[in-house]
Amino acid sequence: MPRTSRLGLLRDRDFARLFAATALGQLGDRVMFLAFPLVAIAALRADEFQVGLLTATTTAGSLLVGLPAGAWVDRMRKRSVMISTDLARALALLTVPVAWWAGLLTMEWLYAVALFHGVLTVFFDVAYVSCLPLLVGRDHLLEGNSKLSAIRSVTSISGPGVAGPLVGCVGAPATLLVSSAGMALSGLLAVGIREREPKPEQEQEPEPEPRERPRLVRDVKEGLGFVREQPALRAILLGDALFNLFLIMYQTMLLVFLERDAGLAPFGIGLVLSGMGGGALLGALLATRLSTWIGQGRVIWLAPLFTCPLTVLMPLTQPGWNVAVAALGLSALSLGGVVRVVAQSSFQQALTPDRLLGRVSATARFVSWGGIPLGGLLGGAAGSAFGAAGTLWIGAAGMTLSVLPTVLSPLRTMRTWPAGLTPSSRAHSPARSD
Repeated sequence: MPRTSRLGLLRDRDFARLFAATALGQLGDRVMFLAFPLVAIAALRADEFQVGLLTATTTAGSLLVGLPAGAWVDRMRKRSVMISTDLARALALLTVPVAWWAGLLTMEWLYAVALFHGVLTVFFDVAYVSCLPLLVGRDHLLEGNSKLSAIRSVTSISGPGVAGPLVGCVGAPATLLVSSAGMALSGLLAVGIREREPKPEQEQEPEPEPRERPRLVRDVKEGLGFVREQPALRAILLGDALFNLFLIMYQTMLLVFLERDAGLAPFGIGLVLSGMGGGALLGALLATRLSTWIGQGRVIWLAPLFTCPLTVLMPLTQPGWNVAVAALGLSALSLGGVVRVVAQSSFQQALTPDRLLGRVSATARFVSWGGIPLGGLLGGAAGSAFGAAGTLWIGAAGMTLSVLPTVLSPLRTMRTWPAGLTPSSRAHSPARSD
C-alpha cells in the first residue's frame, strides 16, 4: 500500500476497524485481568489454592479445545468467529455482577464462567491471529503486529488504571460490567470489517462424498506436522511453553502478594499493573526497531534474557515506596515480552501457508499455552506451601531459564528470516489504502 502517511496501515479501513475493535476488546480484557481474581480474593475471600484453581480454570480452554479449534476455524469465516465469541464472552462476564447482586455468586460460579470464557477465548485468538495475514498481506505483518501490540499496550496501561478506582468504588463484581461492555463493542465493531476472506476449504470445491470428507483428526495432524518440521518454530513454542508455565505461577500469586503482603489497595494494584502496560507499550513502539538492530531471530531470546531476571525485585520488596521500584521489574518483563511476541508472531505468520493459518496458530497456542492451567495449579500449591513471595521467586527463575530452547536453536545467530521464509517471498495481496 502507498506509504505516504505515518499512519501506515491505519489508512486501511478494515485494519482501522480491527485496530479499534482490538482497543475495546483489550480494554475489557485488562479490566477483567484485575477485577476477576479480585472478586475471588477480596469479595469471596478465596485462599491461595482457590485463586490458583481459578487461574487454571480460566486457561483450561487451551487444553480442552486447543488443537481442534484450529481445524474448525480454518473451516469458518474468521471475522464471524471473532464477532460471535466476543459477544458470547460479554454475556458470560455479565452474569458475575448479576449473580453477586442476587446473592448467588460462589467460587463454583466463577469457575464455570472462567472455563466458558476461556474456551471462547481460544477460538477468538486463533481466528484473530489467522485473520491478520489475510487482511493486511504478508509484506505488512511486522507493522500490523507492532501496531496491534501498541494498542494492546495502551489498554494495558489504561485498563488497570480504570479498574483499580472502580473496584475501590463499586466493588470487583460490578467492575466486570466494563469488561462485558468492552467485549460487546469489540464484536460490534468487527461487523464493519468489509474485507472478504477466501472461502474456507470445504466451500471451494463441490461437496465430496461422505467417505472423502476432510476429517478433524487429519486436519489436526497436518498442523502438528507442519510445526514439527520447522526447528526454529519448535524451539519458539517450547520456550513459550516454559515461559508461560512459570509466568502463570508468578501472576497467580502476584495479586495475592500485592494485596496481602505489600498491603496495596485496589487503586495501588491498578497502578502497578498500569506500569506493566507502560513497559508493554514501550516494547511495542521499539519492537520493529530492535528486531532490525539486533536481528529478527536473535531478539526472540535476547529480549527475555535481559528482562526476566528483573522480576525478582517484587518478592524482595516490603510495604512502602520500594513497591514502585519492584514495579519497574514488571514493566521490563512486559517490554521484553512484547518485543519477543511481535517477532515470534511475524515469523510464524510469514512461515505458514494461508490454508494452514488456523491450524498452525491453534497448534502453537496448544503447545505454548498447554501448561498454563498446570501453572495456575502449581502457583496455588506453591503459594500454600511457600507463600506468595516464595512462589514469585520460583516464577522469576523459571521465566529466565525458559530462553534455553531458543538459545540452543538456529535463532541464536539468525539476524533475518532465511530465504524462502520472508513475508515478501510468500506474498499476499497488499492491503487496500482507500
